[in-house]
Amino acid sequence: MSSQAFDLLILGSSSASPTSERNPSAQLLNISERYFLIDCAEATQIQLRRFKAKFQAIDHIFISHLHGDHFFGLPGLLSSMHLLGRKQDITIYCPKELKEVMDLLNNVSDTRFNYKINWVFTNNDGLNLLFEDDKVEVYSFPLKHRIFCTGFLFKEKPLPRKVDKYKLDKFRISTADIMLLKNGFDVVNKDGETIKNETVTFSARNPKSYAYCSDTIYNPKIVDFIKGVDLLYHECTFLNDKKERAAQTFHSTAEQAAEIAKSANVKQLLLGHFSARYGDLDQFIAEAKPVFDNCLLATDGKRISI
Repeated sequence: MSSQAFDLLILGSSSASPTSERNPSAQLLNISERYFLIDCAEATQIQLRRFKAKFQAIDHIFISHLHGDHFFGLPGLLSSMHLLGRKQDITIYCPKELKEVMDLLNNVSDTRFNYKINWVFTNNDGLNLLFEDDKVEVYSFPLKHRIFCTGFLFKEKPLPRKVDKYKLDKFRISTADIMLLKNGFDVVNKDGETIKNETVTFSARNPKSYAYCSDTIYNPKIVDFIKGVDLLYHECTFLNDKKERAAQTFHSTAEQAAEIAKSANVKQLLLGHFSARYGDLDQFIAEAKPVFDNCLLATDGKRISI
């Protein structure tokens, strides 16, 4: 697989109740071979096996909120990782109460994992950096649901410039200067001449981004956090026939998700978190497309290259 992968696997697309075809919320995002699990509903570990995902490669788990259809699979997943011999640390980004839940479960069952869990607690005061390395930044941002809930924004860092290897010889540039060129610097060649960076390099592709908007009522305030992302996942538990129900339960409709995508000028909209009452999911596309044309369904097992 490419070291510059930016791929999303849908592990679950249903809302609170699973169906025979749809598990509740869970997604696996691979950015340059960094595996991020986003929410972890009941049976997520089964879905990981079913879709042949890299089980033990997950080092970061993001939990949006503490409704069961978003985290009930976590205790079992962590236990299986332990039973399968995991040794490396794992980091969980979540509301602070989740640690209390896990501590209680492990205490009453006298469970001690062979690996360390690092806890990073989310908050609701704006855009917050949760994780960063040399390739990726991950942020949380506030959503508006019945309980504390955050979305997550995954952003690739700018990629290094591409070096035209044929021009290295032409301009007598040492291979030791390749990293300088990739980082945008001019270099001095073997003859003592300054070679401009743009003479021997070209721009890499634009960095990619993904925003995950878990359970939320229609809330235009989130637009500032997700502007211009390559892919936006936005819940649409209901269609407009249940618009009042959506408001009462702090969820959104497909049309409302499309309105957010349009306002944020995103490139593509991914619809998910469908109520079990709906069998024909094409209705969600039909409702969203008149507002925002470039949309698709988050169905279990779907793989999306962003």
